[in-house]
Amino acid sequence: MIGALMLDIAGTELTQEDIELLQAPQVGGMILFARNIQSPQQVRALTDHMRRIRPDILIAVDQEGGRVQRLKQGFTALPAMGRLGELYVHKPEQALWLAEQCGWLMAIEVLAVGIDFSFAPVLDLNAVSDVIGDRAFANNIQDIVPLAAEFLNGMKRAGMANTGKHFPGHGSVKADSHVAAAIDSRSYEEIYQQDMQSFIQLMPQLDALMPAHVIYDQVDPNPAGFSAYWIQHVLRQQLNFDGVLFSDDLTMQAACVVGDAGVRIQVALQAGCDMGLVCNDRAAASTALQAITDLPLPNQQRLARMRGKIPAIQIGQSLDLGPEWHTTRETIEQFKQSFH
Repeated sequence: MIGALMLDIAGTELTQEDIELLQAPQVGGMILFARNIQSPQQVRALTDHMRRIRPDILIAVDQEGGRVQRLKQGFTALPAMGRLGELYVHKPEQALWLAEQCGWLMAIEVLAVGIDFSFAPVLDLNAVSDVIGDRAFANNIQDIVPLAAEFLNGMKRAGMANTGKHFPGHGSVKADSHVAAAIDSRSYEEIYQQDMQSFIQLMPQLDALMPAHVIYDQVDPNPAGFSAYWIQHVLRQQLNFDGVLFSDDLTMQAACVVGDAGVRIQVALQAGCDMGLVCNDRAAASTALQAITDLPLPNQQRLARMRGKIPAIQIGQSLDLGPEWHTTRETIEQFKQSFH
């Protein structure tokens, strides 16, 4: 059974405390960070160990490309998605082909080391937000949608579920929700016509969404990830989205307006999130776990769709995933060099 809480660990292998946490029924996922990564072989040993303890655990990572790429040593350094947007203006066919290749390459490497999925792609606009910036494909919906659609096709071809983020859009908010309260004072109609369109148009392809820790104060007083209005009324009822909803990290500063970690996870789940992330704070993780011990487990069928097609292969210190992988890596490397 898959629990409602996604946690992290401190090192490159499991401690006894980590093992005990993994055994808690309400822990349903683990997310890996750069500090957990030494080599492809070590990551696969770590994820295999996690699954020996909890065969049903979902394992995730942030592997977007560019600035946000946790798997580095021994893995392909992907370009920021904004580079594809720049190419799309001049060479749309090449940009679309490369977007599919990037989605496939990212996913095949992540799956190979036993990780189910990456929280990708970013579907925000590259508008005023520094924390989004070139993590976004472009500064307009007309370019984002076709590029992201091809990236999603690449992920699917590799056997990975996807997560669009950060609904209904973080790109038009200047404040970084990691370190500050983020408020967007536009009307619902403005948000709908602008930032939301990438999510709406790509919804048939999306397996999961991650709501933003942004308060859209003309719409609802709560950050979107804690808002029954955004999650239940807009996403589930109006837009008929039936995929998984992951909270963004509940230790981020913008989430603290709700209360302590126990309150945050309860409010996120009550609002309609399927799984809440509590990262980089073991005390907060313990508080959150205690707070939901008696709550019912989340929708199992929905969460099970996030399980990746993880190959049964032996990984060495460096990856070698076959001829297509080699060719695709070379193609992406040539593309990156063209920007230098």
